[in-house]
Amino acid sequence: MPQSAHRHHRAAGTAQPPLGAGPERPAGYLFAHFTGEHRADGEQIRFSLCDSPRMDRWTELTGIAPLAPAGGGARDPFLVRAADGSGFHLLATDLRIHGGRGWEQAVARGSRDLLVWSSADLRDWGGPHRVEVMPEQAGCVWAPEAVYDTGREEYLVFWASTVYPDDDPLHESPSYQRMYCATTKDFRTFGDPRVWVDTGYPVIDSTVVEHDGWFYRFTKDERLPGTPDAPDAKFVFVERSRDLTAPDYEPVARGVGRGTEELPGLAHAEGPIVLPAPDGRGWLLLLDEFLGRGYVPFRADRLDSPVWLPAADPEVCALPPGLRHGSVLPLTEAECAGLRRPAPAEA
Repeated sequence: MPQSAHRHHRAAGTAQPPLGAGPERPAGYLFAHFTGEHRADGEQIRFSLCDSPRMDRWTELTGIAPLAPAGGGARDPFLVRAADGSGFHLLATDLRIHGGRGWEQAVARGSRDLLVWSSADLRDWGGPHRVEVMPEQAGCVWAPEAVYDTGREEYLVFWASTVYPDDDPLHESPSYQRMYCATTKDFRTFGDPRVWVDTGYPVIDSTVVEHDGWFYRFTKDERLPGTPDAPDAKFVFVERSRDLTAPDYEPVARGVGRGTEELPGLAHAEGPIVLPAPDGRGWLLLLDEFLGRGYVPFRADRLDSPVWLPAADPEVCALPPGLRHGSVLPLTEAECAGLRRPAPAEA
């Protein structure tokens, strides 16, 4: 393991809800996203603000400079509200495909770092700093996300990685993406990584939402379409567990994003985002139809629903085109106001 990864001891006792918990009834939403490898500047993190609780109108925040490491790219951003109320963190994939050596190189010999930015106000971001979370046997670290575990008083951070045998330093043997996880309290020092989702076939893009004592995990089945016995390839499956860190979750739904005969769905789906529906009726699931329409909303009455249907009502959720794999942070009115104000003029 890298020297920067050290194990933390869990705090004793039962934690209270995090001080930085988001608003129960959001006044608006912040969408962190990138725009795609087809543009030279597309693999940078950008922000769009919905200044409405209905999630129906968005404005790109041009006053916040796009985020990316010098000379590189950043994709798949995930916004984290700090549990102690001190501000926010943003995690991202350290990856630039445009002008690079292609996807095969990125999978087998890509970056093993997380990119982490921090901010007190969602406008001014410090960073990024890099955290090497996987050993040399890993080929990549993709789409990191984090969930605060109140019972353990720490974050569980998770991402997708390929891993190769010790006797294959060039990473030329077959491998497949699995979800790994590690714990942290500060997004600088991490515990040892371990496998969190290993289905025997490639999976990526997990996200987790907690509700009524259950952790619901949404993950993309990354198998190729037409793979034998893989009718749900390139769509999302849902599982749940009472224990966030458990390796085995019970199945809830598969093939999410397909739609139905009456309401056709997507050609393929990734980058799931799960939120309470803005109208207060059930849940909203945003799915990225990459190489297609971008994010498209689906909804269900319950997180344990076996079926998610396209959300046809634009007054419930209307998303701007062109947004790629990202995350949505519910905001308070004060946070909306802070993002709404013009950026200070340069001297």
